[in-house]
Amino acid sequence: MARPEEEIPLDEAALLIAATADVTVDVTVQLARLDELASQIRPADTGEVCRFVFETLGVRGDQNTYDDPRNSYLDQVLERRLGIPISISVLVMEIGRRCGVALQGVGMPGHFLLRDPDEPELLIDAFSGGRRLDRAACAELLRGVAGVDVHLFDSYLAPVGPRAIVVRMLANLDQSFRRRDDKESLHWVTRLRAGIPGQPLTDMIALADTFARLGYVDEAAALLEELARRPGIPADAARRLQARGRGLLAPFN
Repeated sequence: MARPEEEIPLDEAALLIAATADVTVDVTVQLARLDELASQIRPADTGEVCRFVFETLGVRGDQNTYDDPRNSYLDQVLERRLGIPISISVLVMEIGRRCGVALQGVGMPGHFLLRDPDEPELLIDAFSGGRRLDRAACAELLRGVAGVDVHLFDSYLAPVGPRAIVVRMLANLDQSFRRRDDKESLHWVTRLRAGIPGQPLTDMIALADTFARLGYVDEAAALLEELARRPGIPADAARRLQARGRGLLAPFN
């Protein structure tokens, strides 16, 4: 995640999340599995990639157990042929990339989408079998997700890079583990999230709070100290962060 954005291997990063959840996941084997699948249709265009993933492989959105953490693990999406919008999109992107198709991730709130740069006005809903969406359909989908009438800003349909995709995948797992009160899994997800550079200060402070609530006050204090040393942090803000970290450790002195 510390590499330049264009050098981050999204497939490997997604599989490393799965390997953190399950130490038996062999990232190298899973990458070779993606290579082998793509070799069955290489070269291909966007339509052929979508038909391969959704018709030949039978990958579909998990309507019944959407919140299942396995839906966020790329190896399990391949194994179970089930996933959520972002994990299926990553699968399509990575098979597409191997076939010479440069699909972009689109981080619309509540429902991740794909864009084919050759058809920028049409979005692809991987959760719904590759359904093509125009702007009006995207607005309708957003309203359905939000449950209220929400304006579709242009920024909602802007492409996002691998780092933002990984952050969002981990945030999905964060929410899933919170709902399950799975503190052990929430801990490793928080550690992964805290290790991704370039995140907003408020988000990082929230991660420190999560460490503290889980009982890992040393990690919380270390993260706050690291944030206090961030370039550009005003001196008074740095002092507050350091004081907050010392306060967490005070009961153990």
